[in-house]
Amino acid sequence: MRILLLIPPYIPSYFNAGHHLPLFQVATYIRERNPSWQVTALDGGALNLTWHDLAKELAKGYDFVGLFNDFDAVDNFNRTTLYCREILPQVKMFTFGRLSKQIPDWFKQFDFEGIVFSGDYESSVESFLLNYRSDTTNIPGLIVKTSHGYLQGDIGHMLSPEEWILPDTLEIPYAAYDRMYKNDLNKFCGIPDRRELVIPVARGCPVGCEFCDVPPMQGKNERRLSVDRVIEYITEQQRIQPFDYVSFYAPTFTLNRRWVKEFCHKFIELKLPIQWKCVTTIYHLNKELIELMAQAGCIRISLGVETISVSPDLKLPKIKLNTEAKVEELLAIAKHNEIEINAFIILGLPGDTITASIKTIDWLIAEGARVRPTVYTPYNKLHENSSITEVGKYNRQLFHEIPQSPEERQQGYSLLFANEKDRPTEVMKKITQQMRHEEKHTSGDGI
Repeated sequence: MRILLLIPPYIPSYFNAGHHLPLFQVATYIRERNPSWQVTALDGGALNLTWHDLAKELAKGYDFVGLFNDFDAVDNFNRTTLYCREILPQVKMFTFGRLSKQIPDWFKQFDFEGIVFSGDYESSVESFLLNYRSDTTNIPGLIVKTSHGYLQGDIGHMLSPEEWILPDTLEIPYAAYDRMYKNDLNKFCGIPDRRELVIPVARGCPVGCEFCDVPPMQGKNERRLSVDRVIEYITEQQRIQPFDYVSFYAPTFTLNRRWVKEFCHKFIELKLPIQWKCVTTIYHLNKELIELMAQAGCIRISLGVETISVSPDLKLPKIKLNTEAKVEELLAIAKHNEIEINAFIILGLPGDTITASIKTIDWLIAEGARVRPTVYTPYNKLHENSSITEVGKYNRQLFHEIPQSPEERQQGYSLLFANEKDRPTEVMKKITQQMRHEEKHTSGDGI
């Protein structure tokens, strides 16, 4: 059986390699568990594939094509499915990703045989590939097309961390990702001129931010890899190809403080010569952790600040309210330990104002933080009848109904795209760049 897992060609609004990683994690999972299957994973967005490139890949022949969907990657689903069905008339198509977890019925318009709506991607995709027939009535985690129309299966299976299979880095187009990160003022996830190894260490989050899609998608209980497995993967991948630093992909990296301390102590004990970065919340960070993380090689912490407004109308969890004094304390500790704080800010947050956002951003920049603002995105307002244009607006770059006035919108977009007080990061100076040969990405026998 030949399977193509594909991110269709599209123009990204934002780029985070961690958001693309499930494509390769699913490929590795089903490949290792089903050795007779031939599985190709192709990131058509990052590779800037032409339609001719895609047609050549399809012409190699596939039995199944799975399109990876995201909030910002469905603009070309119509044309992609057209090419797949025209070149491969017998192909069975399915889709999985963050958007189909939100509005699975929306994807029925593309006539997919399977739509993943719940469970971990790996288990749901494998279950579809093993069990799909035109008379199938129940595949957990999927809505399937049958001779009686679309039918929704039971809730999908969540894997334990022991069942996760980390991705094969040799098929990930790192050179393309490097280009995405070249201009730091784009505020994409990575560090310019340095190659990152992304490791998905945890899934799920109990914090409960209204604007976050993680709890409904991955669960409110965190699942986390063991420290030993993470360190083993780092050393293993460094032997395969050189990386400059590690990006730990987790909703709240320091949620489990005992785990973080164990990890840092082992990193220090082993004298691993690699720097790393992570994402967490204000509440889950303190002086003891920052100092230990710095000793273990941490050079950037992305922090969910959101706003320092004291408005009583803010729709935020209690742990994210009235945080200015705590943020100021953390900034001082991080600066003393030579860790860059990358402050996540949300513009248009219900109960907040653009004036408060300007104050927040100006203050953080003056304090030496790198600021990454995005627009509040009410995912709960997506629905199955949304147009592709409407869905494309849920990209954290375009305002919805907030702020109301044209003046506030203009101020908001100036903060996002033309803030003259902003400055690029210099954190790459702390990271030694490894020697690499000239690279040419190939998929299968080449594109």
